[in-house]
Amino acid sequence: MAWNGDDDWSYYPPYMSVGEKKAHGARALAKLLKKSKRTAEPVVLAHRKRQLAATFWGQAWADNLARYADLANRLERGRTYLRNGSVLDLAIGPGRVEAYVAGSELYRVAIDIAPLVKARWRRVVTRCTGRIGSLVGLLRGELSADVLAVLTDARDGLFPEPRELVLDCSCPDAAEVCKHVAAVLYGVAIRLDTRPELFFALRQVDQAELIGSATAGAIARGRPVAGKRIAADRLSAVFGIELEDGAAARGSREATRRSPPSSGSRRGRRRA
Repeated sequence: MAWNGDDDWSYYPPYMSVGEKKAHGARALAKLLKKSKRTAEPVVLAHRKRQLAATFWGQAWADNLARYADLANRLERGRTYLRNGSVLDLAIGPGRVEAYVAGSELYRVAIDIAPLVKARWRRVVTRCTGRIGSLVGLLRGELSADVLAVLTDARDGLFPEPRELVLDCSCPDAAEVCKHVAAVLYGVAIRLDTRPELFFALRQVDQAELIGSATAGAIARGRPVAGKRIAADRLSAVFGIELEDGAAARGSREATRRSPPSSGSRRGRRRA
């Protein structure tokens, strides 16, 4: 209890250091996760620089949050919580983020994100047709400026708008974006640094469609698709057989057609 003056008594929890809050939260979390037999996945910053995220997907997520004024006024305290390691567990699944954050108590945060509108997704795929060469390049963010502009477009890109987010925290703060929610929102950016494929799970779209569009674009323009043919020597290594070159193979087939079959030979059909 603490006296605020004017006969107004209010309850304030006893002071706890950050370390004490984290230790208390870790014990509570261990009990919760013991039931589900799941290991906690804390958000750990690999660096302490001013910029939280280090890759394209992580930084693009963080930049998207900062664009919205109704989120920005609460984000700073969230960054502090994230930096001091208070996000003890964060899991990303299709359209949902679940996390536990250490505070005066262990708080549970849930963030639901609406699926990306199909028409919007189709526009992104269409605009990226033939411009993304590989899944590795996509996940690393090694893309042209034009493609990056499409993916991060404020209105038609892949990143969610505030109205697509449903935020919930078990803390008593009446604000929709409390410091625990803000910490988790930024925690998503850190997680995407190491596992960018989770972004597409979160938005409930298939990144393979963006890769497939590269193949479609090349075929439509009448060009061979690079990287789709495997050299004969690589096939030999993979399947453990020796492959003849094209001319030798054609000559061998001609000779086979001209020569009569041996008495002991027979033809069979391989079953698929």
